Formats: sequence, structure tokens, C-alpha cells
Amino acid sequence: MSSLLRICFEFFKTGLFSVGGGLATLPFLVRMSNHHPEWFSHSDLANMVAVAESTPGPMGVNMSTYAGYFSHGVIGGILTTLSLVTPSFVVVLIISRIWEKYKTNEKVQKAFASIRAAAIGLLFSACFSVFIAAVFPGFVGTGLPSFQNFNLLYFALFAVAFVIMNIKPLKKIHPIAYIAVGAVIGIVFSL
Repeated sequence: MSSLLRICFEFFKTGLFSVGGGLATLPFLVRMSNHHPEWFSHSDLANMVAVAESTPGPMGVNMSTYAGYFSHGVIGGILTTLSLVTPSFVVVLIISRIWEKYKTNEKVQKAFASIRAAAIGLLFSACFSVFIAAVFPGFVGTGLPSFQNFNLLYFALFAVAFVIMNIKPLKKIHPIAYIAVGAVIGIVFSL
């Protein structure tokens, strides 16, 4: 299978099974990074998460465009993006056609409850992946990282940000302010 066809197929599967939004694509993207580092590396993934979370647009779409462009140029960026969004588009079209007829059906309600539970699991996995990528830079592989890759400074920044954002008066600060402060701290520590 050609490399372009394979990356499109991987992003199609990601679009089909990542229920729950952009963060739910992360476990799939981590898997792709493990199996196909020529498409994007773990550090590329961590950088794209940072950029995608601080800019408008869905993270999964941004990452598929980046990976396709990085590995196959403009055509790759377009095709991987279309591969990611096509399953969602088709599923929404199908569901919207039959929703009115079956929305009160007990089995349909149970199916949607199960999908919500799966989405929560995917989001938890995504949060864990972002935490690992942030606190254990350079970690490559699956499973739990060793403390050999642990960065105390990054962990301290994470802990401080977590505590600050959970102090009641500071919860009123707009998220863009936190993103801007995080960007400045990242620039300062990378110099």
C-alpha cells in the first residue's frame, strides 16, 4: 500500500472511531506516531497539541493536515484532512436522517449512553497522553515511561498551573490569559 494511501486510511480510521472531539483523536495520533515516525514524531505531536490547543480549529483536523503536508506535501495535507472528516460527515448525515424517528427509542438512548461513556474514556486517555508528552519529554514508545525521561521543571509548571487554575478567584481569568502566560513561559525556558 502506498504511503499516501496508508496515511489517509489511518486518518479515516481515526475520524471514524475518535468519538468525543479533538482530544479523543490523541490516542490514535500517539499510535500513529509510534508506528510511523516518518509521518510525525512524538515531539512533533507534542508541539502540534500545544499549537492546536492555543489556536482556533479542531486539533484532529490540524494534526491530520500537518501530518499529510509534512509527509506528502499539499496534496497529502488535503487528502488526510478529508480522510479524517469524511467519516464524521457521513455518520452525522445518516443519524440526522433517522434521528427524528428513533430518538425516543429505549435502545437508541442506551446506545448513545454507551457512546458517551466511550467518549469519556477516550478523553481520559488523551489527557494522560498529553501529560506524558509534557512531563516526560523525549519518551518514545508505549506503556508507562521511566523516570529517566522525567522533567521536574515541567512537572512543577504543570502542578503550579493546575493549582492556580483551581483557586476560586483565579477561575474568573479568561483562558486566553493562561495560554499567553504558558506561551511566554515556554519561550523563556526554551532559550
